[in-house]
Amino acid sequence: MAKHGRRCPTCGNVPAPRAENGAWPFCSDRCRLADLGRWLGESYRIPGERIGDGAAVLSEGDEEDLT
Repeated sequence: MAKHGRRCPTCGNVPAPRAENGAWPFCSDRCRLADLGRWLGESYRIPGERIGDGAAVLSEGDEEDLT
């Protein structure tokens, strides 16, 4: 195992040291992009109550209040 003791979060391989690896903490750009794709596809979730994106959610009676 490498001195840093870390493993790639995507595949579990031991990545090259940070100074030699532009994809750190991943072992490769492929693993880095796979992880990014999971975040963008909302496969990963942060636990807790969803705060939202700033847009108000209208209920059925709220439409009349806007006019």
